[in-house]
Amino acid sequence: FIFRLFPLREHGMNWRAKPLTCQEIEAFKKSKEVMGRFVRAYQLMLGFYGIILTNQETGELERAENWAERFQNLNRFSHNNLRITRILKCLGEMGYEHYQVHLVKFFLTETLVKETLPNVKRSALDYFLFTIRNKQRRRELVHYAWQHYKPQGSFVWGPHDKLLKYR
Repeated sequence: FIFRLFPLREHGMNWRAKPLTCQEIEAFKKSKEVMGRFVRAYQLMLGFYGIILTNQETGELERAENWAERFQNLNRFSHNNLRITRILKCLGEMGYEHYQVHLVKFFLTETLVKETLPNVKRSALDYFLFTIRNKQRRRELVHYAWQHYKPQGSFVWGPHDKLLKYR
């Protein structure tokens, strides 16, 4: 189902899922109904992961009431990380790059700061971060990750000399 809710222009793990064309993406973006359904699908998946979209305009997120139970699921089953990566990529395809940024920062905060999702940390750093299309926003998130990574000297997702100078 995930490949139907969050289609991509690339082949995924499901060989039956046809990649989207640029024309299809543009047609989706022009349809208020399709885009409304897309946001509802996003909210549905966030709920499954124990997250709430608190502001549809900005993409801000927070933990849902059932976050502890849902986070146990995220920590236990790594296949969810593939789904989250797909959702992040699709958000970028559909013009919701600001949603991407908030979702990645949410996972960086939960993995590096609050340490509630230790088994998601590698995916957040190796994959989620690099779905961000906007180079400036991606740099901000890499810097945020570096600031909270322990031990900081072992951080390999950006050059330390540049991270030290980053403003």
